[in-house]
Amino acid sequence: MSAPTEGHLDDSTDGVIADPAAVDHAPLAADQIIGQPQRFMFLPLFVVAWFGVNLAVSAILGAAIPKAMLFLDEANKENNTALITSIGGVAVMIITPLFGRLSDRTMSRWGMRKPWMLVGVAIGMVGVVALALAPSIPIMVVGWVIVQVGFGATAMAQHALLADQIPTRIRARVAASVGVASGVATIVASAIVASLPNDQRHLWFLVPGTIGALLALVLVVGYSDAVRTEPAEPFTVREVLSTYWLDPIRYRDFFWAWACRFLVTMSIFTVSLFLLFLIVDVLQVPKEEASGILTLALSIFFVGNIVSTVLFGWVSDRTKRRKPIIWASCFISAIGLLVCMFAGDQTQFLVGIAIIGAGQGAYISVDVAMMTEVLPSAKEAGKDLGIVSLSYQLPQVIGPIAGAFVVGTAGGQNYTALFGYAMVLSILGGLAVLPIKAVR
Repeated sequence: MSAPTEGHLDDSTDGVIADPAAVDHAPLAADQIIGQPQRFMFLPLFVVAWFGVNLAVSAILGAAIPKAMLFLDEANKENNTALITSIGGVAVMIITPLFGRLSDRTMSRWGMRKPWMLVGVAIGMVGVVALALAPSIPIMVVGWVIVQVGFGATAMAQHALLADQIPTRIRARVAASVGVASGVATIVASAIVASLPNDQRHLWFLVPGTIGALLALVLVVGYSDAVRTEPAEPFTVREVLSTYWLDPIRYRDFFWAWACRFLVTMSIFTVSLFLLFLIVDVLQVPKEEASGILTLALSIFFVGNIVSTVLFGWVSDRTKRRKPIIWASCFISAIGLLVCMFAGDQTQFLVGIAIIGAGQGAYISVDVAMMTEVLPSAKEAGKDLGIVSLSYQLPQVIGPIAGAFVVGTAGGQNYTALFGYAMVLSILGGLAVLPIKAVR
C-alpha cells in the first residue's frame, strides 16, 4: 500500500479533487473523487470491509441478542430485546452524524476516514467483550451501546468513502455489491450463531464480532485516504446542532429520499427483529432449533435478494433511473409481507420471505446511489451521510418499541398485525420518492 500523500495531490489527474479542503458546497461531478485515484483492489476490499461490519452488527443484533433473550427470559423476550436494541439505537443515532461531521474535518497523516475506522473497530470490540461476559440485562445494554458507537464510527467512514471515492457513473453497481455483501453477512452471521453451542453464550458474541472486526480492518491497508491539508473553520455550537438537521424545505429532494429510507427500513427491521420469536411462537419450532430455521429463512431471503440486487443495479445504471425501481421494490416487499401474514405453514412462510428478499434487493440496488445523488454538499459528505444514517438508525429506536407494542395487541403474539403494519410502512416508503426531482 502506498502511504497517503502529504499536501495537495496531483491536480492534473482527471476527475480528482486534490484536497478535501478545496471542495465547495456542491455535489461532485459524475467522474470526480476526492483524493488520489485508488488501486484496483480498493473496490474488492471496500466490499469485504462493508461485509465485516455488517457481519458483526447483524450477528449481535439479529441473532445473538434475541437468542440470549430467548434463553435468559423467554416470557419477556420481546420487551427485553426492544429495550436493549432501542437504547443502543439512541446511542448510534446521536454519535454517527457527529462522527461524520468530525471526519470531514479530520487532519491526520493517515487521512480523513482511516482513523475513524481503526478507533471504531477497537471500541466495537470492547462492546463485543462486554456483551459476551454480561451477567445481566443492564450490562448487555451497556455492551450493545459500545458496539453501536464503535462499529457505527467504522460504518460512517465506509459510507463517506462511497461519496468520496466512488464515481457517480458506477455508484449504483457498487451500492448493489455492498448490498449483496450485507445480505450475505446477515446469513453468515445467523449461521455462525446457530452453529455455536447453546450453552456457550459468550461465543455467540465473540466469534462473529472478532471475524467482522478483522474483515473491517482490511480496508485500512487497502486504499489511499484523502488527506486534508487545510484546517476547517472553528466548530461552533450552532454547527454541532446543525449536524443533526438539514432544512427539509431547502433540501426537499434529500428530505424525501431520507423519508423513503426511514419508512422502508422501519418496515423490514421491525419484522426481522422479531423473526426468531415468530419462528418459535407461530411456526412452533423448539427454541433450541429456531436459530437453524432463522438461518434457512435468511438464506431464502438472500436468494431473492441477490438476484434482484444485481439485476436492478445494472438496470438502474443503464437507464439512469432510480425512482421506478424504488416503487417496484416497495410493492414487491408488500406482496411478500402479505404472503407471510396469511402463511399457514413453513413453506408458505418461506415463500413470502423469498418475495420480500426480492423486493429488498431491488431497493438496496439503488437506495445508496440515490441518497448520494441528493446530498446537499460534497464538502461535508461525512456530515450529510451521518444524517442519512439516521434514516436507518432511528428505526432501531422506534422499531423495537413499535414492534413489541403491535405484537402485544389482541392478547399477544399478534404477528398478523405486525406484518400488516410493515406493509403499510413499505407502501408509504415507495410513495415518498414521488416528489423527488433531482433523480429520475
